Amino acid sequence: MHRCYRVSIGGALRFLKTNDARHAEVLRAEADGLAALRAAGASAPRPLAQGVAGSDAYLLLEYLELRDGGDFAALGSALAALHRNAGERYGWHRDNYIGTTPQPNGWDDDWPRFWLERRLRPQLALARRNGFRLPEPGVAALAGHRPAPSLLHGDLWRGNAAFSAVGPVLFDPAVYYGDRETDLAMSELFGGFPPAFYEAYGRTTRSRPATSSASRSTTCTTC
Repeated sequence: MHRCYRVSIGGALRFLKTNDARHAEVLRAEADGLAALRAAGASAPRPLAQGVAGSDAYLLLEYLELRDGGDFAALGSALAALHRNAGERYGWHRDNYIGTTPQPNGWDDDWPRFWLERRLRPQLALARRNGFRLPEPGVAALAGHRPAPSLLHGDLWRGNAAFSAVGPVLFDPAVYYGDRETDLAMSELFGGFPPAFYEAYGRTTRSRPATSSASRSTTCTTC
């Protein structure tokens, strides 16, 4: 989706993403999400600079040498640790993106309503604009469901997690506070993760309670 480069700046390797200037907000939202993951204790690339230069938007990140294979049990435990960061409400302080598709957020105290208004209806409206005939969505199955608002990666498929020499790394997030099961559901897309990932996630979740992150700043103030 973006043009990506490994660059050397003052002798230091960096990872540079660029796109047309009209996508500057996509990269700004990514920097915000990466900062949030890092503030919550997750391993993610550090955002260094973000902006627009001429006709191009850019996001400069620390460079990490990544590989696809690694300790998936450690990745499952890392996700469980991320989910233990609990908010007071569902949503996020800004909208962000799944790819280049806008993901509306805002804050809500009711999970079924948030899921309906911020997730289902926008996606179905997009499908209808692309020619699909779909009924109005309902959330009756979620009636009375009040999960803890966990900090989510928000776009956790196999291509958005990898491994460095020191362990698992998460990237390309679309963060918000919501039901942790949404991350697990998305993790099953496009082949999913090995059983060790889910087994470790379950063990770690059962062993430790959630902790509030309401007072933790998750806004990227350096980007």
